[in-house]
Amino acid sequence: MSATLEQIKQAVIDGKHKEIEGLVQTAVDQKIDLNRIINDALIEAMDDIGKKFGCGEVFVPEMLVSALTMKKALAIIKPLLKAEDSKAKATVLMGTVKGDLHDIGKNLVCIMLEGAGFEVVDLGVDLNAEKLVEKVMEIKPDIVGLSALLTTTMPEMQKVISAMREKGLRSKVKVMVGGAPLDAKFAEKIGADGYGKDAGEAVQLARRLVAGD
Repeated sequence: MSATLEQIKQAVIDGKHKEIEGLVQTAVDQKIDLNRIINDALIEAMDDIGKKFGCGEVFVPEMLVSALTMKKALAIIKPLLKAEDSKAKATVLMGTVKGDLHDIGKNLVCIMLEGAGFEVVDLGVDLNAEKLVEKVMEIKPDIVGLSALLTTTMPEMQKVISAMREKGLRSKVKVMVGGAPLDAKFAEKIGADGYGKDAGEAVQLARRLVAGD
């Protein structure tokens, strides 16, 4: 890896959001391939942070600063990628279900997915099944990500999956779920394709779902 890419990667890991734009611009000026900047520096950095988060070495505040740093880097690269007509890996539709207004975890997953090369459409919070299914039909995503932080709103996830099935969408779109009160057993029970306990796991799950594993 070039010294510049290594600097970008380390800046994201360390959350140096004031320095990242200059480093990325240097890489662009050096004609380093944009996909290398994303894959070898940004994605690797966020994968590293995700692993550290999973092991308890870093916590949500540090992860958010790294995610913000990565997002600032992407803001420079994205317009250039569009000029090259680069295509995202897949589209993920994200939302917090009806009755639930929590969005910090969902927002972090959105940023991490974006950093991993996915096109992310964030619908926000307090979304009923009808609204979600309507957006699925409109946007035609590869994956729908559902979030809930309250045990009282968890059943809404099953309503969304049932509504998707009724509209004939379930076989065309993967569904992943996440949130503090959930687990893999609940995800299986409601018919989801997978469960991510944190943002790092959500990215790995999305990659597996797109790959068909």
